[in-house]
Amino acid sequence: MQTRSGAQIVVDGDVVYKLHRPETNPRQLTARLAVAVQSDSVLSPLDAVPEPVGTRWRTRWPRVQTVAPEPDCLPWAAAGRLLARLHRETVPRRQPPHGWPQRLRRMLRHTADVTVRHAAAGLPDVVWRAGSADRPATLVHGDWHLGQLGRRAPGRPWLLLDIDDMGVGDPAWDLARPAGFWAAGLIPDDDWATFLDAYRGADGPAVPQGDPWPVLEPVARAAVICAAAHHPEDELLREACSRMR
Repeated sequence: MQTRSGAQIVVDGDVVYKLHRPETNPRQLTARLAVAVQSDSVLSPLDAVPEPVGTRWRTRWPRVQTVAPEPDCLPWAAAGRLLARLHRETVPRRQPPHGWPQRLRRMLRHTADVTVRHAAAGLPDVVWRAGSADRPATLVHGDWHLGQLGRRAPGRPWLLLDIDDMGVGDPAWDLARPAGFWAAGLIPDDDWATFLDAYRGADGPAVPQGDPWPVLEPVARAAVICAAAHHPEDELLREACSRMR
């Protein structure tokens, strides 16, 4: 299976092989693997060192159960608490910045969609960097959505999957996609409130008490624009981009 980023996934029994996207930096990948080995929030790889495969790099992971697409029982509360736990972990030395700004730049290189490009042109400067001096700097997953949760067996704790964009920066980025999808009408109010309340209840540092939107709005816009580029058939995402213009 090939992902949108260009990575390739092969499942062999209980082992998942991931061939990372072509431009992957092996030193950064190794640093991210070290975080996964040490973190209580991230699924640990079977090997802590990536394997060269031609000009690319491959890692091995245990096979896990992922979130079933059942709207009435999505683990929003568990997800909020898990992200808060990641954001409170000690930041290891020599970690790369998280990958959201680079994802935005890749998206712009590969889309000719006028609506998407016009919406992206209006994004503020803050979204083109991983963090800023006036914001917390924590470990950030860098590509979080419910599909990035996995667990070893039913009833076991959820863990974060996919370390390709993990790094240091503003933790608000990990709330960007659910915030943007909620604003675009793709996530129900109750689910968004459950997620945000659980994150705050677990002392997540990404948003202050009171109105979270001044912090979340720029990154939420960026997440919606990226999603619209990848899903041009989604009318709600395209309408949200049109409103940004």
